[in-house]
Amino acid sequence: MKKQRVDKVVTKMKENGIDQAIISDPYSIFYFTGIMLNPGERLFALILDVNGKHTLFHNALFPIEQDLGIEKVTLFDTDCPTEALSKKLPKGSTVGVDKALVARFLLPLVNKLTENKFTDVSQIVDRIRMVKDEEEKELMRKVSLLNDKACEKVIASLSKDKTELQVVEDLLAIHRELDIDGESFAPIIAYGANGANPHGEPGKRYLKEGDSIIIDMGGIKNNYCSDMTRTVFYKQPSKKAREVFEIVLEAQKRGVAAVKPGVRFCDIDAACRDYITEKGYGEYFTHRTGHNIGLECHEYGDVSATNTNVVEPGMCFSVEPGIYIPGEFGVRIEDIVMVTEDGVENLNKFNKEFVVIGE
Repeated sequence: MKKQRVDKVVTKMKENGIDQAIISDPYSIFYFTGIMLNPGERLFALILDVNGKHTLFHNALFPIEQDLGIEKVTLFDTDCPTEALSKKLPKGSTVGVDKALVARFLLPLVNKLTENKFTDVSQIVDRIRMVKDEEEKELMRKVSLLNDKACEKVIASLSKDKTELQVVEDLLAIHRELDIDGESFAPIIAYGANGANPHGEPGKRYLKEGDSIIIDMGGIKNNYCSDMTRTVFYKQPSKKAREVFEIVLEAQKRGVAAVKPGVRFCDIDAACRDYITEKGYGEYFTHRTGHNIGLECHEYGDVSATNTNVVEPGMCFSVEPGIYIPGEFGVRIEDIVMVTEDGVENLNKFNKEFVVIGE
């Protein structure tokens, strides 16, 4: 067990009058135990108890040999998960449930334990996961630098003879070459007008002269995720495309520069959005400025106009403004940043300035 992480949750549970917490999100269970499982439809849950009587439930199909210093309960397919959970929840206690516990387990438990109070514990867990400890910070640095190397190789692989999907294949091969464990999301390679869709799906398009090329990619290493976007151009981009790129680049730099402890997430969003609006392209910036990242590519928390929470040292999130002109092209530039004690550390070092390939 990761005692310091567990202790933080237990402290918050006590402050909020929660006696036990059922954690069923596999990423959160890994965060506390170091055990990563994908149990499918079977129960996989960690009960955290304010008195220290923590219990991990797992199915016999997913044996756990490690000594975690807590009780482990092995369930078989013939067992009733509700019955097993209920035995660890004293009558009348207040039980926190995370957002991942599915209804087929939660509803029978609520119906069985009529004298218990059930409440949401996700805010506690998610907010603690937002602030990375020293071990996590180093893992985030390493995976982001790997992503830099991969992106450089992907850009070098671009060719007028390759479709978007063929570049994706190159990207996957580059990940294997760099010993990256997998993709943190389905990569986006979008040429020209396809890039005007922020989540344009790679297809069988070939490059045309002047096309923008959006490369949105991320990998996983040691269970932690990276994410970055670069936009480059093929041969001679239009004057408008160059102008839009420079606006997005300046907006992105302003967003990164705004990051420091105590600043609100919405103010970082405004640093990007207000500049793009000032330049006349506000209607074409159609998404939030960023998202938090760690064990998952999209974790709790975002850089948006509605998030008035303040950033804290150790938080990691993306800064990724974009402008998308329907039927023409798109531009997005994204870095992952980490909040430091007095400012910001940009985890992506790879060039994001204006680049033209194929000349």
